[in-house]
Amino acid sequence: MGKLGHNLAQFWSNIQASLFPFLEGELDPLSKKQQQLISILELVRIEEYIPDYRWCEGRPRKSRCAIARSFVTKMVYNIDTTRALCERLYSDKNLRRICGWENRHSIPSEATFSRAFADFAKTALPQSIHDALIKKMYAETDTIILHNSRDSTAIEAREKSAVKQKDPEAKSKGKKSAKRGRPTKGEEKPPKELTRIEKQKTMTLPDMLKDLPSCCDVGTKKNSKGNCVRWIGYKLHIDTADGCVPISAILTSASVHDSQVAIPLATMTAGKVLNFYDLMDAAYDVPGIIAHSRSLDHVPLVDKNPRRDKALADELNAEVKRQKMIHMEDPEKIRYNERTTAERANSRLKDDFGGRNVRVRGPVKVMCHLMFGILVLAADQLLRLMT
Repeated sequence: MGKLGHNLAQFWSNIQASLFPFLEGELDPLSKKQQQLISILELVRIEEYIPDYRWCEGRPRKSRCAIARSFVTKMVYNIDTTRALCERLYSDKNLRRICGWENRHSIPSEATFSRAFADFAKTALPQSIHDALIKKMYAETDTIILHNSRDSTAIEAREKSAVKQKDPEAKSKGKKSAKRGRPTKGEEKPPKELTRIEKQKTMTLPDMLKDLPSCCDVGTKKNSKGNCVRWIGYKLHIDTADGCVPISAILTSASVHDSQVAIPLATMTAGKVLNFYDLMDAAYDVPGIIAHSRSLDHVPLVDKNPRRDKALADELNAEVKRQKMIHMEDPEKIRYNERTTAERANSRLKDDFGGRNVRVRGPVKVMCHLMFGILVLAADQLLRLMT
């Protein structure tokens, strides 16, 4: 851990020695949950990323710093709705003062919270704070991550799935869809279009993100028991470091395959931290993804996907039996088992930090809501490294 461990230890000692005793003298006795919230707020320092509107023209705005701290509180306490958050702030004196309000009358209305959230979503506030936190903890301390685990998780939304629009130009010109199979005599087969993964090799990160679908639609995937699960909403793709610390996240439509987000996600993570191994499941077993991982000087450890190749499947099973016979365990599989950090991070995000309580609509607001949860998850996991 090196400098990262030293910085976290110094930060935690300052909280224990000075901040908690000071607050206990000003507030009622602090619960463990309130101490967790105070530690997270002190680590992320969200007020440093919000502009000051005191000298702007027009009616002065409500304190955006206090509102932003309240949304962090909403994730820490896993509160379902903004209305429930307001009610909790009205009834809990300690929580109200931790967020930045001295009395009940200063707490804004639910509509003001919604307008502030729309501003935070438009400016991508939680994304900026999360990026700054990761760079501060890893890049500035020259900390190298050993394993980077890549996975996605389903995000259910309370909105209708988008209707797929047909190409109006093709319909007006009377074009027929291309027929499968061998072309007729004299017919020239059109050149095969590049896949999204092939296009991403020559695209910049903003272009790759813009090319990914982000509207709400229907997604289907197999769970750990082999059963197909169907949901309406989105899919959140996350890169997770050792210790269950989320490094990067991308939100797409639910129908987008995991492999199509691997290259932009890897490029985003490479701009923040350094890591040795990329751990991915069988969905990422694509030559283009493996080549891109190696181009970043990483070692890709991908679960092999036979893709209906019976000979390859038999060979993989035979290899497992041979290793068991000589009591040898594959070192790559030992490292691949570290990919459970991605599953644990997804579970904590959805169970503890608002991942299941998506009440907003639209990809921009949904991403803002989830990024508040990811920000809290990253801060909490970093604090757990020292406690």
